[in-house]
Amino acid sequence: MKETIILSLGGSLIVPDKIDTNFISKFRSLVLRYIKKNNFIIICGGGKTARNYQEAANKVTNVNQEDLDWIGIKATVLNANIVKALFGKEAYHGIIQNPTEKIQFKEPILVAAGWKPGFSTDYDSVQLAKTYEVKTVINLTNVDYVYTKNPKEFKDATPIRSMSWKYFCQLVGNTWRPGLNAPFDPIASKLAQKMGLKVIIANGQNMPNLAKIIEGKEFIGTVIG
Repeated sequence: MKETIILSLGGSLIVPDKIDTNFISKFRSLVLRYIKKNNFIIICGGGKTARNYQEAANKVTNVNQEDLDWIGIKATVLNANIVKALFGKEAYHGIIQNPTEKIQFKEPILVAAGWKPGFSTDYDSVQLAKTYEVKTVINLTNVDYVYTKNPKEFKDATPIRSMSWKYFCQLVGNTWRPGLNAPFDPIASKLAQKMGLKVIIANGQNMPNLAKIIEGKEFIGTVIG
């Protein structure tokens, strides 16, 4: 039996400003290297595409939170479609949007997108772990670790290599809002804590490091749980 690996692919990696073709090319090559030994469920975030559309809507009028969420979800679907297309016949033909519905797929890769308002694709990745009985989610973002503070704003921010869900939830709070820039969605964190799920936060740009995570070797990143 192949091990199933869930990769929560941050939209900031796919679309930091515009689509990062260099990144998605390297990501494709890395995943294809491991499909003989592993199955992959890849769930895609919305990235700058989602934020651009949400900000544009808010400039015109005060858009409600549910509509902003739907805009973000549609951006994740767009990103998921380009990721799925990269893998051709190695990927299941559809984009999964309901993470609670188990799909029987023969291909080594299943690509997923956002589901419904109220949370981010982080929550969907936790639900996918529950549905497919996977014990670890690898959350790929644009920073190496979870930090005590935002490292882009505070020079004294310190990396945390391992932490409990209780401590992590204190860091990120309890509230989700569309476009929230947190290492892991607060709503997803509560469910992950309840499930006893392990989440690895790591920098998706560092492909050799991602290979180490997949291979079970020592890596750079934060383990929560």
